[in-house]
Amino acid sequence: MSRVTVSSKFQVVIPEKIRKSSGIRPGQKFEVIEFEGCLELVPIRDVRDLRGSLKGLETSVRREKKDRL
Repeated sequence: MSRVTVSSKFQVVIPEKIRKSSGIRPGQKFEVIEFEGCLELVPIRDVRDLRGSLKGLETSVRREKKDRL
């Protein structure tokens, strides 16, 4: 666990160890989610980063005719 302090401009510095292990880059954007008093930072990734992530996905599933619009 790491502690951080909120500045007078409401900014927080993410500790170096966490930045490196998470691959956070300068200028990267995050979605901030608040749930039951906790904050979660979720990195917003470019859809192009997902290319190839579904390699090997089984696509031969039987579908009903109404499955498509």
